[in-house]
Amino acid sequence: MICVLEEEAQVSAEMILIIGALLIIVIVVGVYVRDIAGAIAGNITEVIDASRDSTIQKL
Repeated sequence: MICVLEEEAQVSAEMILIIGALLIIVIVVGVYVRDIAGAIAGNITEVIDASRDSTIQKL
């Protein structure tokens, strides 16, 4: 009986560790993707601003 409870506790502890590790991975990847998206948005904004300024100068 005690052995079964210990095995269930071991499985429960392993599941908590796996879920925690997955949560950390998801957070790290999310931050990385957000930084990439921000960089892309910044580059697009620069291109749009440059083309707008160029078009205004031509007029």
